[in-house]
Parts: sequence; C-alpha cells; structure tokens
Amino acid sequence: MNVASEFAACSEDEIKALLDGGTLTVYSVARPITADRPVDRSGVLATFKFASPAFGGDAAGANFAANPVPASSVGTPGFARACKADGTVVADFSAGPGPRELKFAEVSCSQGAPVKITAFKFIAEGGWPERPDYYDAHPRPGFAMPMVP
Repeated sequence: MNVASEFAACSEDEIKALLDGGTLTVYSVARPITADRPVDRSGVLATFKFASPAFGGDAAGANFAANPVPASSVGTPGFARACKADGTVVADFSAGPGPRELKFAEVSCSQGAPVKITAFKFIAEGGWPERPDYYDAHPRPGFAMPMVP
C-alpha cells in the first residue's frame, strides 16, 4: 500500500475507516510512484464502490456495494487507487496475480465482462512487490527499458 501524504500518519484501521462509502478504481499497469501523483498513463479497468463500513470480518477483506462489476475497458490490472467518498485519494494498492494486495477471479479484464475481487489484504507501506525502477516508467519506442542492476 502506498498512502497519500495527507494520510501517512494514519493507522491501518484509520485508513480502513476513511474508505467507508468511497471508491476503488482498478487501473492497468504504469502506476505513479506515489498516491499523491495523478494517474496519467493507465486505463481505468473497473470501479468498485466501498460499502459502509468498507472493511469487516469477511474473508475477502473488504465490503463493496457490488462485486463483481462490469469492466469498463480491456487490460491487465496493475494497481488500484482508493478514494474517500468525497474523492480524496487515500492510497494505491497492488493488484493482479502473485504477492499482491488485490486478487481477482480473472487475470485480465474484457470490456463489459464481470470483474470480481476475491481477496483484499493490506501490505505495509514500502512492501510494494514491484521493482522501483519501473515506477513512473514511460516506455517509448526506440528507448531501452530500465536495466536490472
């Protein structure tokens, strides 16, 4: 989880409470380095609305008004941005297969097909499973990808 600087001092329980009635927007890859930066290179795959309370005792970890929701475009989930009910960005969460915070029933999304979250867990700040040299990566034709040190 990458928390927005405004909420950096909040505990995990306080962050969960902030999300009551908020949204969780799932994006394709190329997430910003911090939750304070806008999402500019990723497509919206699906948007979930948190119930109130947003987190309870169920096995999936989070309570949503609807789960599954129809996908709004085609792609592979890379991260999700959680916002308060008023639209204020709270945190970014890793998404997809492997050691991620959000797990889905399917590996990729197809427009109009159902997107279902099967698990939602919190990984501590700084525990993002991706390589730091890929943050804010903007690959362009003719330019080399970042090299492994």
